[in-house]
This record gives sequence, C-alpha cells and structure tokens, in this order.
Amino acid sequence: MTTQAELLTGLLQRLDEPQARYSDLNRYYTGTQPLAFLSPEAKTALGNRFGLMASNIPRLAVTALSERLRITGFAGDAGLWADWVRNDLDQTSCVAHREALLLGDSFVIVWADAFGRPKVTVESANQVAAQIDPGTRQIVAAVKRWETPTTTEAVLYLPDRIVRLRANQTGATTQGFNTVEEIANPLGVVPVVNLRNTDRIVADYGCSEIDDLKPLVDALNKSLADMMVTSEYVGRPRRWATGIELTEEPVIDEDGNPVLDEESQPVMREVNPIPEGHRAMISENQEAKFGQLNAADLTGYEASVRVVLGQIMAVSTLPAHYVGVFTDNPASADALRAAEASLTARAEARQHTFGRAWEQVARLMIAVRDGRDPNLIDDIRVQWADAATRSVAQEADAVVKLFQAGLLPQSYALSKLGYPDDEIAKITAAGPVREVA
Repeated sequence: MTTQAELLTGLLQRLDEPQARYSDLNRYYTGTQPLAFLSPEAKTALGNRFGLMASNIPRLAVTALSERLRITGFAGDAGLWADWVRNDLDQTSCVAHREALLLGDSFVIVWADAFGRPKVTVESANQVAAQIDPGTRQIVAAVKRWETPTTTEAVLYLPDRIVRLRANQTGATTQGFNTVEEIANPLGVVPVVNLRNTDRIVADYGCSEIDDLKPLVDALNKSLADMMVTSEYVGRPRRWATGIELTEEPVIDEDGNPVLDEESQPVMREVNPIPEGHRAMISENQEAKFGQLNAADLTGYEASVRVVLGQIMAVSTLPAHYVGVFTDNPASADALRAAEASLTARAEARQHTFGRAWEQVARLMIAVRDGRDPNLIDDIRVQWADAATRSVAQEADAVVKLFQAGLLPQSYALSKLGYPDDEIAKITAAGPVREVA
C-alpha cells in the first residue's frame, strides 16, 4: 500500500516533470523565444546588433479560441450562478481556458470559505498536479506547491483529508516537507478538477494549441528577420564613387586618446570622404565618377511569409483576416463567418471538452453549499455563449422568430442571446414588455 510520503513524492515529481516544456510554451506565448534557423555565420556577422523579431501568432491562436469559450449559466440549480459570480468565475474561467489551451492543463480547486460558502480558485499546471485512476478516470489525489520568500508550501488533497505541508527553505522539490495541519475532507472526493485540452483518452498530459505552430512560427520569424536585415543593409540604394582618395583618422579609445600600435604609432582607419548624411557628392578630381546600386527586391520575402502564413492558417484554423492577410475587396459578413467556420467548430469542440470539467466544479460548489454528496448530483449542465461570430441584429432576429413561433421559451431565448442567468432572472421578474403604440 502506498504511504502518504510516497504519494506526495510521486505527485511532486509529476509536477516537476513538464516544467521545462511549460517554460518553452510560455516563451512562445509571450513572443520571447529564441530565433531559429539562424546560421552561425549570420550570428557572427550580426553580433549584438540584431533586435527582437517575433510575430506572436501563438498568443493569437490561444486567445482566438478562448474568446469563444464564454460560460453564461448553468441549468439545474437556480442559485449556482450567484456563487459563480461571487467567486469571479465569470472572469477567471476565461483564464482557466487560456491556461489549458496554452499548457494543455489547468486546474480548479473548490473548498469552503470562513462562512461555509463555496470558494473556487483557478490554478495553473505550473503549481498543481493530479493523479488519475486509470480505471475510473477520476482524480484520486492532487498537490499544490508554491513558494514564499522563506519557505516552500504544499497542500496534499485526498478524498478523506487535506494535508498542509511546509519546507523551511525555498526551491524545495520533493524533500524536506513536514506536516503543518491536517483536516478532514467531508466531500468524500478530491476537490480538484482538471481542465485538460486533449482529444485523446489515454494521455499523461494535455496538449497545447501551439505545439504544432512552433516550427511554423520559427519559420515565419526567420523570414521576417531576414527581410528586416535585408531592408537595413541593402533596402536603400547604396551609393558608390571611384577616383576619390580616402581620408584617414586616428582610432580613439574610450578615454579619447589615440590608440597606438606596437611601434607607438597612431592606428589609422579609412574614412568615407562623403558622409552618408551629405546630400551632395562633390569631388575636385576630374576622374571621379558617382553612381548607386539597385535596392534589394523584398518581394521574395513577402512570398515566403505568405507561404508560411498559409500553413499556420491550415494548422491553427485561424482565418486569413485574423493573421493580417487581406484582399483588395473587403469580405462580406457572410464570407467572414464562412472563413471562421473551422475556428468555430474547434471552439465548440473545446466547449464539450471543458464543459464536463466545469459541471464537476458546479457539483462540488453545490456539495459545499448544501452539504450534499457530489456523486449524487447529476442534473447540472453548463451553458455556453454561441461560439460563432454573428451580429446582434442577426442573432436577435433569428431568436425572436423562434420565440414567436413558440419553439423556444423566454428563458432559453434570452440565454441564446447571451444573457447570463442573473440578468435572465431580472428580465423574467420584470414581466412582459408592453407594446408601444
């Protein structure tokens, strides 16, 4: 039988295992990843003069999906939405979605506050790990670990108890933890819910939405960097001149003194007699000739960027107008919705994936509030805002026609229009709207 110490060690090791991958994903999400496909010769030539060049497509891919994952209410419990809003989940649920879309996993912890009300917090996979029973696919243990300025804190969540632990040092991983407090868990289940972004049943960790985008984004950034470097060096026409004697000036050190060679003579360097800022090129030599080279053609880089963006759109389902690819003629509203069809379908799939996790969160909230067994609460269903992009007029017109035909009740019609449960209750309590003559 596994002891508590062995269970804690295993969970903390599971927490540490994907940290390098999470760090890499965070760099891509913030646009601070290193430039790939750059040859050593190019690095030597550019030195430290090369600035940061990153097109942050990964953040766009994550936010474009998370913007379409908006929870508007729950069916099955009239008072649940008030607790939902009180815990700021109408705001932080979107953070949980972004975290799961980026890292593959995010977590929600449900417990009781000082007044016995449900207390819900959204957690990152950087701090929380869970053990899942392969038979039931349920969480049987979980751990959260974080640091203070002087200690490393951890909480072990089990079906029958909650254990608070502490290591009297920062940076503790699996060793040095001592039990600080242990309390009973009346829920009978681990109060931790995992939002996992995956389309596979058997997977140790969720998958990130930007896993497939990383090499394509590297290629895009390389093409953009090459275009910027080319524009800097040969994008402007370069002037040339022959028959002009170059001038020399001594090399000066940081203190303003001339640099001397081995023979104590000043080190000289050649200087362009016609500085770049001079508009007129003048020479008294009759043999002098002037001209300019052709500027570099950057259309090849544009073609490269378009090819890579095409692959990015295919992999991420981002439409062309999301990534800045426009045509001369503006697209109609119907054409824009058609272009977003794949992105909408992906968002609806994520609604089904995350919906079951949020329903489990709702059951735990009801169990904390009413003292019920969460395993016996089965009639809770999450309600999502429409993932498709529609104008307010179009959506209202369609819903009103269905309502007038008697196919939709008033509460469901208001829900389809995006009203949350608390506003639907206020509208219903206000009574029917009088017709204006």
